[in-house]
Amino acid sequence: MDKIRILWADDEIDLLKPHIMFLEDKGYEVVTSNNGNEAIDILEEQDFDIVFLDENMPGLSGLETLSKVKEMLPQLPVVMITKSEEEYIMEDAIGSKISDYLIKPVNPNQILLSIKKNLDTRRLVSEKTSSSYQKEFREIGLKLNDRLDAYEWIDLYKKMVYWELQLGKSEDEGMFEILNMQKKEANQNFFKFLQSNYIDWLRGNDENAPVMSHNLFRNWVMPDLEEEPLFFVVIDNLRYDQWKAIQPMVNQLFRIESEEIYYSILPTATTYARNAIFSGMLPSDMAKVYSHYWKNEEEEGGKNLFEAKFLEKQIERLDGGFQFSYNKIVNLTEGRKFLDQIPNIMNRHLNVLVYNFVDMLSHAKTEMELIKELADDEAAYRSLTVSWFEHSPLFEALKKIASLGRKVIITTDHGSVLVKDPVKVVGDRNTNSNLRYKVGKNLTYNEKEVFEIKNPEHGYLPKSNVSSRFIFAKETDFFAYPNNYNYYVKYYKNTFQHGGVSLEEVLVPFVSLIPR
Repeated sequence: MDKIRILWADDEIDLLKPHIMFLEDKGYEVVTSNNGNEAIDILEEQDFDIVFLDENMPGLSGLETLSKVKEMLPQLPVVMITKSEEEYIMEDAIGSKISDYLIKPVNPNQILLSIKKNLDTRRLVSEKTSSSYQKEFREIGLKLNDRLDAYEWIDLYKKMVYWELQLGKSEDEGMFEILNMQKKEANQNFFKFLQSNYIDWLRGNDENAPVMSHNLFRNWVMPDLEEEPLFFVVIDNLRYDQWKAIQPMVNQLFRIESEEIYYSILPTATTYARNAIFSGMLPSDMAKVYSHYWKNEEEEGGKNLFEAKFLEKQIERLDGGFQFSYNKIVNLTEGRKFLDQIPNIMNRHLNVLVYNFVDMLSHAKTEMELIKELADDEAAYRSLTVSWFEHSPLFEALKKIASLGRKVIITTDHGSVLVKDPVKVVGDRNTNSNLRYKVGKNLTYNEKEVFEIKNPEHGYLPKSNVSSRFIFAKETDFFAYPNNYNYYVKYYKNTFQHGGVSLEEVLVPFVSLIPR
């Protein structure tokens, strides 16, 4: 490996000979300069990994040299060294994006530590992360062989997302592959767990059933509303790992009061899961009680047009007796309009904001080559979500809401999973088009490859035909028709889909935020 090259500019550079020899003995190459102008000339001709810069030099001062260095090479780490502890000098240096700040007299070990901190951090963090995950790998593996309950699955999933994010920053691809294998095993076991317990949860036969879509508002939102007004933000199709990716930006504005995970109902799709949140009902009950609002799969027309009505009826049933606003954002223009409306709705006890961008992003990855390339894997998908959020009207809205001192809840209706493995299914022309679940009366499939609900009423799902049934894809599977099978598989493989059973789709975030 090439030696790390250091440029050290100091008008008393001769007095630093012992420091330079120390660094050279450690394997570093050090080039010296005794003034700022010469340092700039050297940087124009040679490449360096880091610069040490004396703040108090005659002629071109350290701060002036720093400014020129950053104009030329904005990413080059610069460490400022000064005799002065004046606060304004520190602020000027930090404002000019220095990488470190040392007060004279410095000893060689301080210099060495600064180099490692700025140049070797990624390697050291990577090694430490890999080592830490290796220690926890066995513990996670043992838990996967236990009979976990709904809450233990939540804890395990949080832990696996944590390691996914940490290992994603490291350079150890081998460890990341091991994690992916462990994630696959976790999804296999989670599928069996949900298959065994889901119907009992819906029937109320399990006193340890987790919070789910249909009781989310009653159990977790209403108690907060009884104490204070709030904004209830539902970001469609937001995975837990995506929430963790945007969390640092949210933390600039809000303190996290609580971070929970709840279970999305099946199908993990907007028509079912989000309507369940707002109605406080399971789909079969919605279809019966609100038949004039509910639309089955085979019926034409929008399936999520009456969320505000559903919410109004739920609040009445819960004796809420308060005013609320419902706001749905599906494009940039609507997002900007909402920003202007915020002061006008602050008198409402509850303000609901449904934001659809992440769901549109997942669909765009399927349909647009550019997005496929930009979101090639889960890490890239998170990165794209962060980039969108940082520049979105939603982030601007949260800034305004925080400045007005209002509490916020951020949640979602379901997640999505990166699908890889095609599973053949045959249905008639009335079968729905979703790749992760199918509903129809003439479905043909391998029963071992799906979670099937032969009688929709058992899964509290609407039954539009006497022989209708639902099937749900597991893990990273997606349903493909035998006709044009190869084309179909190539088109949809490595896209983000939802509607089925996976940790990523079912276990989704619910976060309560208090303004800083």
